[in-house]
Amino acid sequence: QVQLVESGGRLVQAGGSLRLSCAASGRTISTYVIMGWFRQAPGKEREFVAASWSEGSTYYAGSVKGRFTISRDNVKNTVHLQMNSLKPEDTAVYYCAAGVRTLSPSSAGSYNYWGQGTQVTVSS
Repeated sequence: QVQLVESGGRLVQAGGSLRLSCAASGRTISTYVIMGWFRQAPGKEREFVAASWSEGSTYYAGSVKGRFTISRDNVKNTVHLQMNSLKPEDTAVYYCAAGVRTLSPSSAGSYNYWGQGTQVTVSS
């Protein structure tokens, strides 16, 4: 049974940093063509944050590029999202996702599996 479990979300002040983790079970992350992070703020649609392809390349939303970094730890079967210079507008529930085919990385429909999410709150 494939499962993705996010952790690391909490309340942080603006300008601070957080590292989110997504632990995968039931399948090794190296077999996923793409791993991604999305977020959803209250009253808004889920939006793409970052993606990592199995061959090593990464892709970021413009709003987080230069501040966030996605990485894979194949030994621990975990994907991380390092978030620096956090802003109040980064407040959202963050979701980890995994896809088995190479499709559009910013489209939620490209992913086959999703975690339950972890809350990130950035205070001003």
